[in-house]
Amino acid sequence: MNLNNEELSKKSQSEAINSLSKNISIICPSPKGKEIALKLKESFNGRLYIKENNPSQDQINNWKSEMNTFAYGEDFSLKTITKEAMNNSEGIIFISSTGIAVRAIATFLEGKDKDPGIVVVDLSCKYAINILSGHLGGGNELTYKVSEILNSMPIITTASDNLGLIAPDILAKENNLIIEDLKKAKYMAALLIDKKIIGIKDDYNIIKISNGYEKIQYLRDDCIWITHRLKSSNNEEIEKTDYSKILRLIKKDIVLGIGCRKGTTYEKLYDFVNANLIKYNLDIRAVSRIVSVDIKANEEGIIKLAEKINCPFKTFSKDEIKTVQDKYDKSEFVFKTLGITGVCEPSVDLAGAEVIISKIKHEGMTLAIGVLKNILE
Repeated sequence: MNLNNEELSKKSQSEAINSLSKNISIICPSPKGKEIALKLKESFNGRLYIKENNPSQDQINNWKSEMNTFAYGEDFSLKTITKEAMNNSEGIIFISSTGIAVRAIATFLEGKDKDPGIVVVDLSCKYAINILSGHLGGGNELTYKVSEILNSMPIITTASDNLGLIAPDILAKENNLIIEDLKKAKYMAALLIDKKIIGIKDDYNIIKISNGYEKIQYLRDDCIWITHRLKSSNNEEIEKTDYSKILRLIKKDIVLGIGCRKGTTYEKLYDFVNANLIKYNLDIRAVSRIVSVDIKANEEGIIKLAEKINCPFKTFSKDEIKTVQDKYDKSEFVFKTLGITGVCEPSVDLAGAEVIISKIKHEGMTLAIGVLKNILE
């Protein structure tokens, strides 16, 4: 069955709705919205904050313990509740006017890459309106989900959605890619809305080309590049490429195998890793995990490095490493101290990656770099 571009966009939204499982807060500043609030609470994990007419202490206690619902009387503080919800939720539903919701959130906004998606449902239950973070914050998806539950009309205000286009930030979100630069993403979205064709160079062939895009072989101005690299290594592109007009969507498929002396500082490890990633033209944001031997599981420097890079740190037992260690160069020092012939390369192998940069040594640290074999994971 062939789908047109508008159908593809709706199909994409539908898939997102079906997979929606978020920490959602529901805020109901008026007792008149109680039935709507309770109906939504049945469908979402998260908290309901509701103003009631003279709630009893028993009701307050029972709702809190049994329903994760916080009932208030005249002590309902919209500012305090909104602050808590903004800090702890992936999405917020206000049952109120849009004016009340906008004034409530105004003080707490940080940016489209940080703010939760926010939806307003009017007290007559006619409309579900996305007012914030439609794309990155999931506000559009939440709006469709709410309208589905309440049988209300979804109001989506993002221009690309209304034109049946898939914006670059949605491309990134749906394919687990990291947006290099939000300003560039906004610029590309503006080009789409202006009916310009955006080229996509895809190192992984994972993007379905839809309305407003075309597949390209070489980088050009006003294009999107799906990659884990910093710069092109193609001789035909090196001289003429203006990276200020190219948006990279970064695939997290790099695995770092690390070994180090006990007590090696985070700063030293970071400088070592970052310098080598730059040397080999790899974006540090593409690192999907750091791996090592289990004796390093509590190595503070590596743990902090993983936190800085925003990736998990996984270790393998010596017995596991022994199953693959013979594929790689042997270290007499490591064998004498740990009883295995290597750490970083076997760890990369066990993580399901292919070693692309063999062991690098520097001042008591070792590093191997791999790429995940299953690039679609």
